[in-house]
Amino acid sequence: MRAIWKGALTFGLVNVPVKVYSATEDHDVSLHQVHNKDGGRIRYQRICEIDGEVVPYSDIDKAYDDGDKTVVLTKDDLASLPAEKSREIDVVEFVPSEQIDLLTLDRAYYLEPDSASPKAYVLLRKTLEQTERTAIVRFSLRQKTRLAALRVRGDVLVLQTLLWADEVREAAFPALDESVRISAKELELSASLVESFASDFDPEEFTDEYQAELRTLIEAKLEKGDAVDTAETFGDHEEEEAGGEVIDLMAALRASVEKSRAARSGSDSKGTAKKDAGTSATSEGKASGSSAKKPAAKKTAEKKPAAKKKAS
Repeated sequence: MRAIWKGALTFGLVNVPVKVYSATEDHDVSLHQVHNKDGGRIRYQRICEIDGEVVPYSDIDKAYDDGDKTVVLTKDDLASLPAEKSREIDVVEFVPSEQIDLLTLDRAYYLEPDSASPKAYVLLRKTLEQTERTAIVRFSLRQKTRLAALRVRGDVLVLQTLLWADEVREAAFPALDESVRISAKELELSASLVESFASDFDPEEFTDEYQAELRTLIEAKLEKGDAVDTAETFGDHEEEEAGGEVIDLMAALRASVEKSRAARSGSDSKGTAKKDAGTSATSEGKASGSSAKKPAAKKTAEKKPAAKKKAS
């Protein structure tokens, strides 16, 4: 695995340098388009609709079309956004794990400690386990501000991006508004059927049969010599830079607790954040935004990573 992002996980005045890795990968066979006459690779060109010229990627900007007018956003415009410069994963709040709606879970990432001592990383992991809470965090990745849930999987911290509230559609089906009568016997028989299928979930017992058959077909064609020479054109990249590390972990923890207590009692948070420890921390105390969470579904089992997909 290769790190796709480096920065620091921050909560209160505690700073935990981390590397971010994709936790999952697609196992689908990568296919591309070819000419059915001679097997020649079909490629797409970026053509300007005004002058008909092929435009190199370096000369392409992004734009928003409102239906009547188009607003062009240059690379400098996008780079000026403050979220783009952030290399911190900021903890906003710690919530009961059962309040995370499974419907909002998106991409998963592993966090690896990126410092000489993983003490702060392990402390946060054990704290989440002991309190049975999940950290809600904000960070910037690939030109977007993300909301995510920070939780524990084994001995690793996992960052799972969340869909924003307005990205989840409401389910409104008129048929479900009708009153339906379920008899005790029907419910009993249904429960009996469920019991007959009851088992412990083991993801390794399940396979993608279509992809397995597709691979078998490809291998059979290769063995028969039913193939043409092609050139692979794949590449990847990674982001760089790293975050800092707090000098005195205990001092930062004490200062963060005092800051939180002062904020709750209505005192000036900045004036009381360093009351107990008296030692310096890596950054000014950041006020944690608070937003109400609705109780939702409980977490389900983790999905097993599979073979990595090549980009065509």
